[in-house]
Amino acid sequence: MLSKLYTTQGEMLTGTPWDVYPRPQMRRASFLNLNGIWKLGAEGQDSPFLIRVPFCPESLLSGVNRHFAEGSTLIYKRRFSLPEDFNQGRVLLHIGAADQIAEVYVNNKYVGRHQGGYTAFVFDITDALQEENLLEIRCTDDLRDLSMPYGKQKINRGGMWYTPVSGIWQSVWLESVPTQYIEALRIENRGYSVHISVRPVMNGRIWVEGLGEYALTDGKVVIEPKEPHLWSPEDPYLYRFRAITESDAVESYFAIRTIETKVVDGIPRLCLNGKPYFFHGLLDQGYWPDGIYTPASPENYAEDILAMKKLGFNTLRKHIKVEAEEFYYQCDKLGMIVFQDMVNNGDYHFVRDTVIPALRMQKLPDKNMHKDPNVRGSFLKCMEETVAQLCNHPCILYWTVFNEGWGQFDGNNVCKALRALDNTRMIDTASGWFRRECSDVESLHIYFGPWDQIRPGKKPLMLSEFGGYACAVEGHLFNSGNAYGYKTCNSQEEFETQILKLYRSKVLPAIRNGLCGAIYTQVSDVEDEINGFLTYDRKVCKIDKKAMTDLADQLQTEITKVR
Repeated sequence: MLSKLYTTQGEMLTGTPWDVYPRPQMRRASFLNLNGIWKLGAEGQDSPFLIRVPFCPESLLSGVNRHFAEGSTLIYKRRFSLPEDFNQGRVLLHIGAADQIAEVYVNNKYVGRHQGGYTAFVFDITDALQEENLLEIRCTDDLRDLSMPYGKQKINRGGMWYTPVSGIWQSVWLESVPTQYIEALRIENRGYSVHISVRPVMNGRIWVEGLGEYALTDGKVVIEPKEPHLWSPEDPYLYRFRAITESDAVESYFAIRTIETKVVDGIPRLCLNGKPYFFHGLLDQGYWPDGIYTPASPENYAEDILAMKKLGFNTLRKHIKVEAEEFYYQCDKLGMIVFQDMVNNGDYHFVRDTVIPALRMQKLPDKNMHKDPNVRGSFLKCMEETVAQLCNHPCILYWTVFNEGWGQFDGNNVCKALRALDNTRMIDTASGWFRRECSDVESLHIYFGPWDQIRPGKKPLMLSEFGGYACAVEGHLFNSGNAYGYKTCNSQEEFETQILKLYRSKVLPAIRNGLCGAIYTQVSDVEDEINGFLTYDRKVCKIDKKAMTDLADQLQTEITKVR
């Protein structure tokens, strides 16, 4: 039986949801939030619903709580008027994410189309505006077509596959800009310097809090503080700055930190700010019982991050999902490293993607896997858009291209394509198996062993998934009729004992053999999966905080021995 679980924020939700500036790394004064109650219909259906945007119709918080037939076109409508003096020259409509294909009309005039359910898009709607306006967004979603990235969504949810989402699932908002405006910033942390560029190319200046003013020449500037204040989970220092051109100004921030591989005592180690560091992390799938893909409030992100920091963790692997930028901003601000996955597409095949690699056949060629050019093109497009959208966030130190062979193809060349987009971070080409030469790390998944795979090699060694111990907490279960995990614990006491034993007997000794980080599955329960440290509604932490912080201290102490 599926329960109607709510987070505390979901229970308290009133007014306009997600009423925060949606793009923290490029702020302007103009901001008009269009979240709230819209009309929702489906083609061929006469009776419209009222839906609370930005929550998908499948979610409790949307007020609809149903999935429409695959291939349905959902029609969102609402009216709006611009505040007095809002229009400074051009008006831009932003949509944080809509699954999968969105077509936008303003006053029945077509203004644009976007394909891909995980990345933000923007249209200039100035020429379609009137005194009062009708905004219509048509979203088509069909999970039978696996060519587009879909993550962990599945029509028949269960086990490690979850409830599908459709339609709008991130904020819809307006901003006004001058006719000549800054369309994008690119912030690259290279060593102990930061390179900032504006697009389109404009001259002007960059004013950095605490550092002063720098000339923006040909759209570029390099900032290299003499004594940089380095960012880390222990000290997440951000430099605030303002980019100013003749006609426009935006506020942003950057951080200075380094990520690199160094050979220490003959073993390759991942180093943060020049020193070996243990990336003590968790798989973070970004699912919520009441909002599915969208938490009830942006505060939910901060609560999750702080809850994991209080358990001693310093890293989240954002698992085959792209979050709203607020998530990455909170990680930047609160000090949480992010390993960011690309979103998978293509078909999943149990024998190819689970049985064969489980038999340790993990170096099979992938040149001819997922040959459909639509699958490959869609993945590469989503990868390019993901990097463009997220690359300014200093919390992201590591990109994961493919997970466990899901949708994997031509890994070496895809890795090179990603490096051309961003060569400032680590790249894990194949998390788990089907390993490729073009990867900055050796990436293992160990749920059932053998643990002798962890031994020094030519690259830093990352345990990118392990654990997954299941523990049910009555009253906080999504599906009381089914439970999924990789080892069952019958009480929270047993859960804690088994997890501490796993870390102390397997993970801690492996640091001496070159292990640079370990990503436990997972932050919270997700639907049938009950292997989280938190329950799905985030109301119960299943493990003692002191025991976990003591463990975290042991892990970091062990890594200091190799310095």
